[in-house]
Amino acid sequence: MNRRDLFLMSDAALRDVIDMIDRDQLSLPAPAEWSRKPDPTLRDILGYHAYDEAWVPDVLAGRTAEEVGSRYDGDLLGDDPIASYDAINDAATDAVNRDLDYDKIVHLSYGDFPLGDYLVHTSIYRAFQAWSIGHFLGLDYSLPEALVDGLWEHIGPQIDDFRAMGVFPPEVQAPEGADSETRLLAKAGYWVP
Repeated sequence: MNRRDLFLMSDAALRDVIDMIDRDQLSLPAPAEWSRKPDPTLRDILGYHAYDEAWVPDVLAGRTAEEVGSRYDGDLLGDDPIASYDAINDAATDAVNRDLDYDKIVHLSYGDFPLGDYLVHTSIYRAFQAWSIGHFLGLDYSLPEALVDGLWEHIGPQIDDFRAMGVFPPEVQAPEGADSETRLLAKAGYWVP
C-alpha cells in the first residue's frame, strides 16, 4: 500500500467513526491522555481533529507555521460540529489526492520531514484514534482489514522505534490466535484484554 492510500484509509476510518457520534455524546468527558487540555470533552477531541485536518493542505503545500499564522485558531466546529469536521476533512482529502512528491520536505510542529513520512505519521494518529474513539463510545467498530494490512506494512517493523519516541504505550500480549487487528493493537499497546 502506498503512503497516500494509507493516509486516505486512515482518514476515512476516523471520519467514519466521527460520523457515528451523536450530538449529545460530544459533551462526554474524554480520556485525559487524548488532550493537553484539562478535562477534555469529546467535542474538544473533535475540535483537535478538525484543527489537524485543516492544516493538511498547508502542510502539503510546504507552508510553515509562521506563514499560516493563526488561521486555524479558535472554534472550527461551530453549531454543527460533525458537518463542519466533514467539510474540513473533504478539503484535506482533496489536497492529498493531488500530485504529491513524497520526498518534498514539509514543516511540522515537531520538525521538518519528507512528505511521505508526514503521511505515515498522520495515518498512525488517525487510525488509532478511530479505533480509540469507537472503543470509547462502545461502537461495534473495527479498522478495515486493508487498513490493518497497510499499517502492519508501514509501521509494523517500526513500532518499537515509535514507542521509544513516546508515540505508543507499552506492548500488550495478544491472545493466542488473535486476528490481525488485535495483534496490531496489542503490539501498539492499544488493545486491552
